[in-house]
Amino acid sequence: MNRVSLKGISRNWELYLLILPALTYVIVFDYIPMYGVQIAFKDFNAVQGIWGSPWVGLQHFERFFNGYYLQRLLTNTLLISVYYLIISFPLSVLFALLINEIRQVMFKKTVQLVTYAPHFISTVVLVGMMAIFLSPKTGLVNQFLLWTGATPIDFMAEPSWFKTLYVFSGVWQNIGWNSILFIAALAGVDPQQHESATLEGASKLQRIWHINVPAIMPTVMILFIMQCGQIMAVGFEKVFLMQNDVNISASDIISTYVYRSGVLGAQYSFSAAVGLFNSVINLILLIVVNRISKRLTNTSLW
Repeated sequence: MNRVSLKGISRNWELYLLILPALTYVIVFDYIPMYGVQIAFKDFNAVQGIWGSPWVGLQHFERFFNGYYLQRLLTNTLLISVYYLIISFPLSVLFALLINEIRQVMFKKTVQLVTYAPHFISTVVLVGMMAIFLSPKTGLVNQFLLWTGATPIDFMAEPSWFKTLYVFSGVWQNIGWNSILFIAALAGVDPQQHESATLEGASKLQRIWHINVPAIMPTVMILFIMQCGQIMAVGFEKVFLMQNDVNISASDIISTYVYRSGVLGAQYSFSAAVGLFNSVINLILLIVVNRISKRLTNTSLW
C-alpha cells in the first residue's frame, strides 16, 4: 500500500507541489496557533509566558457562563447569524437560477459585474454609505419618508433596526459573489435535458425546478453545511462599526465582547476561553448538520 502511495506521489508530484503553498498556509496560520489555545485554561501573564502561567482549569469558562451578558451575547449572535443565513442563502441560489436564464450575453455580463462589484467594497466604506443614506436629517431614505409624510427614523441608533440593516446590507454586498459557485454548477447541466423537456411540453419554470435545481442541490447542501458551521462566527468588523451606545443591546455579540474584554481589558485568558467556546459550538454544529445532510440527501463533507 505504501509503495503504491509513493508511486502515485512521485508520478503526480507537480499536483502535490501545487497544493503545497495552501497546505503550508493552513499549517502555519491555522494549526500552529492552536498551541496558544491553552491560555484559555490558564491565568496568562505575558512575563511568565504560556508555559509559565498558572493553570486555572475551567475558571474562565465558568465566569463567562455565569456572566451578566451571556444571554444577550448568545441571543444576538444566533439571531444575526440565522437571520442572515435564512435570507442570504436562498436569495443567492435564486439569483443564480435567474442569472442562468438570461440569454443575452452582454446583459448577463453587465448584471454579473454590477452584482459582483459590491463584494469588493470595504466594510468601512459600506457602513459609511449606510450612515449617509440613513441619516435622520440628510439621508435619502429619511428624505423620502418626510416626502410621504412619515416621521424620520434614526435607523443606525434604533436597536430594532440593527439586525435588519446588518443582514440586508450584507445581502446587497455579497449576493452576486455568493452565487458564483451555483452559477458554475448550473453551467455543467446538459443542454439536451432542457431540449428533451421542451419537446415534452415542460414550461421554463418546470425545467428550472426539475432539471436545474436537482443539478445544483449537492453544491447547495455542501455550502449550506459550511455556512451552518459558521453560525457563531458573526463578523466582528461590520458589527463593531455599526455599534454604538444606543443600539448595543441588539448589536453586542460574542466577537465584540471578546474584543472589549481581551484587547481593551487585557483579559487575554478570559477572551481566549470565550473564543474557544465559540469555536467548539461551531464545530459541533458542523458535525451535526453534516450528519443530518448525509442521512437525508446523501451529500456531506465527509
